[in-house]
Amino acid sequence: MPKRRSPSIGLAFNHAMIYVRNVEPALRFYRDRLGFRLIEQFPRRGRAAYARLRATRGNATIALHLLGEGVTSTKSAGVRLYFETRHLDRLCRRLAASGVRFKQKPRLMPWGWTHAYLDDPDGHEVSLYWAAGKRLRKSRM
Repeated sequence: MPKRRSPSIGLAFNHAMIYVRNVEPALRFYRDRLGFRLIEQFPRRGRAAYARLRATRGNATIALHLLGEGVTSTKSAGVRLYFETRHLDRLCRRLAASGVRFKQKPRLMPWGWTHAYLDDPDGHEVSLYWAAGKRLRKSRM
C-alpha cells in the first residue's frame, strides 16, 4: 500500500538563533563583515543582549542572543550556518583583508558547490557558498 502524504501545513523557516558570549563582536561580524541589516537590538543590564538582522537578499533573518546566566559555552555540536552569495570570491577577499581567518578558502566541492569555511567570533562554523541553480537539485558526485 503506498504511503499517504499529509497535506502541507504551510511551515516556513523563520530564523536561526545564534547564542553568543558578547553581542557586539557578533554584531560587527554579521552586520559589518557579512552585510546583514540590523532590524532591532535590545539591551539587558546596560549591554546588548539581543539583535535581530536580515539578510541582504530574501527574507531570511538571524538573531544574536546573549548566553544565559552561568552559561559559558556557545558550542552547538552539529550546527553550521550557510550563507549563499554569487560574489563568493569577492566577499572572501574582502573578509580576508579585514582580518577574518578561513578554515578553507573558496573551493569547488565534489557535489558541485563552491564553499569557504570560517568561524564567527564565538566559534560557530560558517559556510559561505555559491551553488547557483544546483541548490535545489540532487547532487551528483
